[in-house]
Amino acid sequence: MTVSETPLSTPARRGLLLVMTGASGVGKGTLRERWLAGQDVFFSTSWTTREARPGEQDGVHYVFVSPDAFEEKAQANGFLEHAAFVGNRYGTPIEPIEAALSRGQDVVLEIEVEGAMQVKARVGEEAILIFIMPPSLTELRRRLEGRATETPERIEKRLARAREEIREAHEFRYVVVNDDLDRAVEELLAIQRAERARQLPEPEWTEADREARVRADHLRSYTFTDARLAQVTGE
Repeated sequence: MTVSETPLSTPARRGLLLVMTGASGVGKGTLRERWLAGQDVFFSTSWTTREARPGEQDGVHYVFVSPDAFEEKAQANGFLEHAAFVGNRYGTPIEPIEAALSRGQDVVLEIEVEGAMQVKARVGEEAILIFIMPPSLTELRRRLEGRATETPERIEKRLARAREEIREAHEFRYVVVNDDLDRAVEELLAIQRAERARQLPEPEWTEADREARVRADHLRSYTFTDARLAQVTGE
């Protein structure tokens, strides 16, 4: 039986704060949809000053706001984190996140590396940071070009940013390589189950919890060697 076929343990006391980060084009959105399908998880909708892309809905993919409205929220300390990326600002409102965690509901943030580091600095080990790694920068370029939504100059900026972000992967608790969608989804489910198990006394762990802990341990960022990082970046 796979991790995805085994019901997750009942959340203990407080929800998990799961922070997913990865370069633009790495496939975070598809991964998230498959990972969280059928789960009662709170997905935080970020605020952004950028314009909506075709098919994006306000309040679903992002809350699209003016630069002035964003700055007002930031000045009021209303974001758990906020960051600028390729000329636009992104922020995570704090109130709904704390409410969900307090009622035992897992929270998933999909944010930039800079924002993830802010969350880590603010809440410490409560933040479960997961870096989604592309198979290579060559593959990432292919995916970005396939979107047909970016200029060549913007793509080059995103790739340069991605190279810098990949070098920070060891700052995250886990690294998941998105070269096989089904496997990557299973790995995210294993991480979630393993972190749930950590909230319980070990005698209460199920066999599925123990299997998830073993699998998650193999995804720890310290197991992703510098040589593997160099393979991804082509250095």
